[in-house]
Amino acid sequence: MSKKKKLPLAYQPLGFALGWAGGALASLAFRKTWKLIRHEDDAPDALDRDRSWGEVLLAAAVQGAIFAVVRSAVDRTGAKAIERSTGVWPAAEKGGRD
Repeated sequence: MSKKKKLPLAYQPLGFALGWAGGALASLAFRKTWKLIRHEDDAPDALDRDRSWGEVLLAAAVQGAIFAVVRSAVDRTGAKAIERSTGVWPAAEKGGRD
């Protein structure tokens, strides 16, 4: 088996750890961002009866954007680190995880 075939399996534990850390970072960033936007500690979720559609959808959009940016930054950083240390990019030639 070539080095290219083995690397994605070896990258999985690192990818998992980076994903977990990225999720924690994104969650913290969302809480701080929501506090700046609405001056509230808790963002609404879809089942908050006392919140309007606009508030719920704004919170979902902001949270989704933050999580997507953090996920991409963490994935890219991990892939670049693997490439620097091994000389091999940890994904197929085209495309990525999704």
